[in-house]
Amino acid sequence: MVDEPSLEARMQKSIDTLRKDFTKLRTGIASPAMLDNVFVDYYGTRTPLPQVAAISIPEPRTLAIKPWEKGLMQAIEKAIQVSDLGINPVNDGTYIRLNLPVLTGDRRKELAKTARKDGEEAKVAIRNIRREENDHLKKVTKDSGASEDDLKGYLDQVQKITDKYTAIIDQLVAEKEKDIMTV
Repeated sequence: MVDEPSLEARMQKSIDTLRKDFTKLRTGIASPAMLDNVFVDYYGTRTPLPQVAAISIPEPRTLAIKPWEKGLMQAIEKAIQVSDLGINPVNDGTYIRLNLPVLTGDRRKELAKTARKDGEEAKVAIRNIRREENDHLKKVTKDSGASEDDLKGYLDQVQKITDKYTAIIDQLVAEKEKDIMTV
């Protein structure tokens, strides 16, 4: 009665969202995904930075951004400055370079706390999916006249799937914290 593929697909979306959120957390190593949430004013339209420029990693702690159009240099600089990255861009006329500073101990603790918060939000999403599925099962079993034992079996099945995805989240958070705290 439990539609396991559908339930697992919905829970997997929460895991995928968490992984995407984690790519935005700085670990001291440059990643183009850090710029996914930086939006540039491109002819009056808020456009993600990766859609208006090429982003490369010339060194482990440096990002180089080359706009598709020269006229976007200042708009990109401004977008980076107002973002929550906390990095000052350096414009050399052709590229905008972002030099990632070494993370301080306090900043690492703050980022680890953010990772745990993101993990908890993903768990809440998983629990909400579980609640929706349980409500659906209760309604369906009541309407079909199924026994209480059948319902309990279905609810246990949903709980096992929920526990599986919660464990995945715990593992991802632990790995991200390790990455952040490693000097």
